[in-house]
Amino acid sequence: MYGRRRYRRSRRRREELKGYVQRILVGVSVLCIIIVCAAVAFKTRRATQSVEAATALMQASDVTIKTQAVAKTGVEEDGTLAKYGSDGQQENEDVSEESEPASVIIIDPGHGGMDGGCVSDDVVEKDINRMIAARVVVKLKDMGYQAELAREGDDFIDKTERVEKANARNALLYVSIHQNFCEDDSVAGIETWYDGTDTGRDSGRLAQLIQQETVRATGAVSRELVSESELCVTSKSNMPSCLIETGFLSNRDERSKLITAEYRDQLAEGIAGGIDKYLNPRTMYLTFDDGPSEENTDRILDILKERNVKATFFVIGEYVRKYPETARRIVREGHAIGIHCDVHDYKTLYASVDSYLEDFRKAYDTVYEVTGVETKLFRFPGGSVNAFNKKVREEIIEAMEAEGFIYYDWNASLEDAVGKECSPDKLVSNAVDTARGRERVVLLAHDRVAHTADALPDLLDAFPEYRMEPLTVQLKPVQF
Repeated sequence: MYGRRRYRRSRRRREELKGYVQRILVGVSVLCIIIVCAAVAFKTRRATQSVEAATALMQASDVTIKTQAVAKTGVEEDGTLAKYGSDGQQENEDVSEESEPASVIIIDPGHGGMDGGCVSDDVVEKDINRMIAARVVVKLKDMGYQAELAREGDDFIDKTERVEKANARNALLYVSIHQNFCEDDSVAGIETWYDGTDTGRDSGRLAQLIQQETVRATGAVSRELVSESELCVTSKSNMPSCLIETGFLSNRDERSKLITAEYRDQLAEGIAGGIDKYLNPRTMYLTFDDGPSEENTDRILDILKERNVKATFFVIGEYVRKYPETARRIVREGHAIGIHCDVHDYKTLYASVDSYLEDFRKAYDTVYEVTGVETKLFRFPGGSVNAFNKKVREEIIEAMEAEGFIYYDWNASLEDAVGKECSPDKLVSNAVDTARGRERVVLLAHDRVAHTADALPDLLDAFPEYRMEPLTVQLKPVQF
């Protein structure tokens, strides 16, 4: 009996000791969790404070710029707008919200407040976004644009509310700035997102220009343009919009750049530069010679219609007679039409002034009979200066101009009719190389060449900084 009691006491002591140990382990675990959470909170707060301090310094350095802007527009404390005449005298007028022009560009620093976005090391996404966005606004204002932040300070504003406010303001553009993160810390670079399903807003061109100019300004890796219709920014905005991921906080090298004012300024320079090119495009006149060709011209017209691009077609009379419906389609879909020749035979065409005029008149009559267009545009086969027309070109020009006709040469070319077959990539490269960033480009192409039709989508994508328009008689022509 005594032995059993001693055994029970021994087992009870073991159980009590086991319970003590379990409670100690639970307490230590809870304490460890508290310590880890406190450390993370401290590091995050310290990162936020350091970035906020940098932001304050940056904003302080912007006071002079912002003050100059206020001096120019003259916004007074009582809400009136001070206007200054050429004599420097001030005139005050009341300014109401209704009189505000619908031209504001909204720059959205992603996340904010309790939503910090991604965090890596001591760097918090929301703060990097805010510093870049603030610099973009300053640069846009320096360019003369009206620009605002979608959130001021570190307040949390729901992303849907931000977009709805921009819609209510009838904003001109909406650009959201973010940082990226990947479990693979070797991934780096810039990518830009837009809604590719809505071609009416032209968001793709905005995204492409911002991506292009930001990569150019920073030397960063250009990852990709992403067509995404489910993002709030891309799907709910009424105006052209995009979201740029300016870097990966998970990548140590990229993170070390993003925390520097110099690199953030380069990013802001690129974003602002892309916006400026979007709003102030150069002009390109895409022209096609030697058609129509039923197969290739119709393919080209399909692509132009899908992209809402207008071009100019210098047609050959004999092919208009052969493919009248394609010629009528050119006119019906809003493209310009001009005369190239009736029969593409240089020796016969340039044998004399009379032979040229006879050929031209036949082509002109054909175009009028088939399309109803009395065009004043024409292009010399081979250009206005070539080996076949040296003796007669001046007389031809004099005779044609006397009748009110205008000839157009070109200053860039796909080089798609040089006698050797080129790949679509090569044709696009030729176009880019010969355009050389001119403010106004007349680009030569040929719609009877299959590779030209193959290259056309990439060709249009290669010139996002240009607005494509048809030639008109009001333009000063490009002539050799």
